[in-house]
Amino acid sequence: MFVDSHAHVDGPEYDADRDEVIQRARAAGVDAILTVGTGDPHSGALERAVQLAEENRDIFAAIGTHPHDARLFDDRAADRINGLIKNSSRVIAWGEIGLDYHYDNSPRDVQRDVFRRQLRLARTAGLPVIIHTREAEDDTIEILQEEWNGPGARGIMHCFSGSMRLAEATIKLGFLISFAGVLTFKKADDLREVAVRVPLDRLLIETDCPYLSPVPFRGRRNEPAHVVEVARSLAGIHQQTIEEIGRITSSNFSDLFRLPYLQPV
Repeated sequence: MFVDSHAHVDGPEYDADRDEVIQRARAAGVDAILTVGTGDPHSGALERAVQLAEENRDIFAAIGTHPHDARLFDDRAADRINGLIKNSSRVIAWGEIGLDYHYDNSPRDVQRDVFRRQLRLARTAGLPVIIHTREAEDDTIEILQEEWNGPGARGIMHCFSGSMRLAEATIKLGFLISFAGVLTFKKADDLREVAVRVPLDRLLIETDCPYLSPVPFRGRRNEPAHVVEVARSLAGIHQQTIEEIGRITSSNFSDLFRLPYLQPV
């Protein structure tokens, strides 16, 4: 069994064939998917993710405001997210949140302020967080150390592509490290060197679909069934069988979110 710990199957990229995509994932042995609602928090994007999770017992939802959209986050967005959390047991995480200094779609000072605010809101809600960070390691570590420390702090460093320093700092804070299709890329030797040093009990796998299709699917739309290729790469790195990596990462996911051990649909 496998778990895709970060996907966007609620997105418009799947409007034409979403049911078929979900069925292909199940056929590939993917027993759970965490779909992450992103976009303008006032647009209905968050509700779309929650609805998909409500309609499929093997899909869970995470909701929050991505750093790209931090400029759109306000009290109304916070209330909207909290309302969805209170009204649906299918929402199991707050995210993805964090910092993105690559695109700077929102001003950096706004990103930092909104990141801190959402961490505090997630702590109040009692939910783990899903962290997006790109070209912002120092600020990410500093903010997490200040805002997400102590008992009950749990979360995922999603689509990890950072340094060993970032991995070590966040593992110390209670985070799991989730690898995506980038791990399979020919030029990702540095990332594979990090992955081999992450303890097995801190590993997760994901697709971040529709983005970052792993080898041998590069150039095509990604989908949850392809998380098996990430597991295959991680198995080689850790000298485990793919089945064992599937079991370990699924167990890590269940433990993080305090779910009953996952069973196939």
